Amino acid sequence: MSTPDRKIPTRADYVHWRTITTRWRDDDAYGHLNNATYYEFFDTAVNAYLFEATGVNVRKLPQIGIVAETSCRYLREIGFPEPVEAGLVVDKVGSSSIIYRIGLFQGPGDEAAAEGRFVHVYVDNTGESRSVTPMPDTIREAVTALWRR
Repeated sequence: MSTPDRKIPTRADYVHWRTITTRWRDDDAYGHLNNATYYEFFDTAVNAYLFEATGVNVRKLPQIGIVAETSCRYLREIGFPEPVEAGLVVDKVGSSSIIYRIGLFQGPGDEAAAEGRFVHVYVDNTGESRSVTPMPDTIREAVTALWRR
């Protein structure tokens, strides 16, 4: 379902890929992927990339990314048992935030079944304040590879 100003994303719109296995429990009573599971897939695509691209446990950095905003455009049904391919791209890198887009694909088609927006804001992980802080250089270097300017 495309809107006049928003095209349906295709595989060419993304830079990095991850295959995610669906599970029986991921489907809801209507036989398609539960809405909350889409957000789990977005979270997995982003954070697995960060762990792999940086080579560090991002949970233990002095600054950590917390999710400040998420959204999803549902474009067609997906569900168990086929795997889902998650495409990842970065739309914006700020001093303390990153805006990701994640496309979910299932089957041979070129058009996304869903597209998520996922915003990380970096905060202090050394105390209890959780005040906003510049992101670590290791994160900036990793996400720059995903950035389409």
